[in-house]
Amino acid sequence: MRWLQRLNSTATQGYGRRMPFWQRIHVDPWLLLLLLVLATVAAFVLYSASSRSLTMVYRQGAAFAVGLAVMLVVAQFQPRFMQRWVPLAYLAGVLLLIAVLVIGVQAKGAQRWLSIPGVMRFQPSELMKLVMPMMLAWYLARNTSLRPTVFQVLLSLLIIVVPVLLVLKQPDLGTSLLIATSGFFVLLLAGLRWRYMVGAAILLVPAAIAMWMFVLHNYQKQRILTFLNPESDPLGAGWNIIQSKAAIGSGGVYGKGWLQGTQSHLDFLPEGHTDFVIAVLGEEFGLVGICLLLMVYLLIIARGLYITLQAQDSFCKLLAGSITLTFFVYVFVNIGMVSGLLPVVGVPLPMISYGGTSLVTLLVGFGILMSIHTHRKWMPEG
Repeated sequence: MRWLQRLNSTATQGYGRRMPFWQRIHVDPWLLLLLLVLATVAAFVLYSASSRSLTMVYRQGAAFAVGLAVMLVVAQFQPRFMQRWVPLAYLAGVLLLIAVLVIGVQAKGAQRWLSIPGVMRFQPSELMKLVMPMMLAWYLARNTSLRPTVFQVLLSLLIIVVPVLLVLKQPDLGTSLLIATSGFFVLLLAGLRWRYMVGAAILLVPAAIAMWMFVLHNYQKQRILTFLNPESDPLGAGWNIIQSKAAIGSGGVYGKGWLQGTQSHLDFLPEGHTDFVIAVLGEEFGLVGICLLLMVYLLIIARGLYITLQAQDSFCKLLAGSITLTFFVYVFVNIGMVSGLLPVVGVPLPMISYGGTSLVTLLVGFGILMSIHTHRKWMPEG
């Protein structure tokens, strides 16, 4: 226990007697409260979406408990301690992604998981969502100039591209886009020049054509075509989008009531407990329920941005900002694809959709935010 005592004593040096209790235990009470609210909402929605399956609710609750414990442990470590091990974590993440392609477990036509027999099955690409912004924050925080140089931008893009291509091979378009987005946010927060972004936007056109021709699988192309015109195949590829929009629309302002949804309970809405879980919530709790959920998400994002502004070094600012903005993208993409505004790319609704690895990864990210916020130099009032 000496290492923990050492961490605690270092973290509390100079804070004085008036240091709040929550800061001594390295917990942000506002974030914790909002996460508990989301966990409660998830339990009610998943119970309904899974046709009243207590087993699924218990499993999600167990995953939340594990993630909460890991979050609290991660929050105890100083950002400088985590920063020291970032390159090794990135290397390990890339090796795990390569291992997935070689010895990974297949399910539903994709090879995304590694299995430890008799123990657990996990998805290494989920871990890369955190390791990616940490790696770029570690690299760009060492920059002595105000903005990243051309060489630093190119090397940063290489750091992003390697895991993104490995995840695309699984295939997992949604996760690869989130990994790339988390890296891009670090570059953006580091002061990426506008001309670089304009150049990248121009290069996106030939890159998108190349992806369409050589990278995307047939089912991924079909998702994009379905997004453009879901009614072209209402009983096939367009079924999910049509049914999710019908569920949300039928909920009206106040919804049909908990457990009273028809689209999910009569099996019209597929994947109602994962990617399309907000359609279940919209049908049963209506516009009011969705707005309340969005308010909780906005409060979490606002808190994350506040922590970013309060961070006292470049590594912490870049990392906290990237984690917060990536969380926003999670919410935006999931709601956009369920409502038909974006193509379906398999992005779960954070903290609500069923899935243990994704849930634990999100909570680890919030643990990092708490560490950044509570380990900053605290100045007592007076």
